[in-house]
Amino acid sequence: MRNAIIMGAAGRDFHNFNEFFRNKQDIEVVAFTATQIPDIEGRKYPTELAGELYPEGIDIYPESELFALIKKFDVHDVYFSYSDVSYQYVMGKAADVMKAGANFVLLGPNETMIKSSKPVISVCAVRTGCGKSQTTRKVASILRKMGYKVAAIRHPMPYGDLAAQKVQKFATLDDLKKHNCTIEEMEEYEPHIKRGVTVFAGVDYRAILEEAEKVADLILWDGGNNDFPFYKADLEIVVADPHRPGHELEYYPGEVNFKRADVIVINKIDTADLDNILELRENISEFNKDAIVVDAASPIFVEGGKQIRNKRVLVIEDGPTLTHGEMEYGAGVMAAYKYGAAELVDPREYAVGTIAETYEEYPEIGILLPAMGYGDQQMKDLEATINKVDADLVIIGTPIDLGRIVNFKKPTVRVTYELEEIGTPTLEEILKDKFEK
Repeated sequence: MRNAIIMGAAGRDFHNFNEFFRNKQDIEVVAFTATQIPDIEGRKYPTELAGELYPEGIDIYPESELFALIKKFDVHDVYFSYSDVSYQYVMGKAADVMKAGANFVLLGPNETMIKSSKPVISVCAVRTGCGKSQTTRKVASILRKMGYKVAAIRHPMPYGDLAAQKVQKFATLDDLKKHNCTIEEMEEYEPHIKRGVTVFAGVDYRAILEEAEKVADLILWDGGNNDFPFYKADLEIVVADPHRPGHELEYYPGEVNFKRADVIVINKIDTADLDNILELRENISEFNKDAIVVDAASPIFVEGGKQIRNKRVLVIEDGPTLTHGEMEYGAGVMAAYKYGAAELVDPREYAVGTIAETYEEYPEIGILLPAMGYGDQQMKDLEATINKVDADLVIIGTPIDLGRIVNFKKPTVRVTYELEEIGTPTLEEILKDKFEK
């Protein structure tokens, strides 16, 4: 019997357990460790999900206790199971594990991907914030236009009652409230729902797939962070960002996606530096020369954009994109400059509670406000921060309309964005060639 710990962030870690460890009699998972997600540690992976070999469930500890846990449980192997981190970060964790005497292990696609009875298209990225969401929406729209019933299965974000979240189905906006979704979940599910695409998510991705296969002709894997798919895909589409050239070779497991991709979408070409675009093209030529390359942009659309001119504005951007995605700006900032804002107001001095803590943990965010909302308290802190800021106008650059869940006491404008291909080949041409028959 080998003792193991799984290092995670409430997503890939649970999937790896379900697919690789749950029924293994020669390995005992003695603990999960958690990072990135507030309040996940101190809980259990419940026995309803862990299976009959774990009648007491499995405890989840803060990652900061990893060294002590290895010693306490005489751990042989530590499995690193989260994503969108630099190789320096990964190997730093490996050194911590080896310092304690254990093996540091990464599980690969063959051990963790599930085969579907239906065709599968995956949309992933090399980093958080590349534009994967609008790419996924574009692919879903094309497939529906081709006559397919499409089910989108989203990379996990299970931050609540894990047993209750085993299999989740989102067909209407009311389902978001029914499942007590966080802002991060709503940002990913709501755009699909509004376009008539049913979304599945949760914790047990084999059970989730079985439910999705009942209603769909084709499965669309909507990846998260820069993780590789949980399902074996018939077509792997990967989005790359020329604003961060080189990151496709420097982050885990984004480089896995980059090298496995059948199609690479170079997004944001319209706003990127030419030298950066050329560097990305050269890396594609060297490391994945067989990939089909699609050039694309994500132009912004602003309702009431004229209101921005000469105003002191608070810009709210997608939370994960600013935090572990390390992006310095997003659609909201682009709208502020495009429409002539007088000033971007710094919200940090007004931040309260968990939002203030977010700035302490991620000081590189600067003068933007990340739309963090991992629970009720953080949503309240976000609302309180917004309404304290001394600004004339709020620019909402998040994928959902925050006005549905935040009580704004200032005028707002919302920025939206969609994927537009430049030239050929287009995603529609590629999908028709592969799936029309």
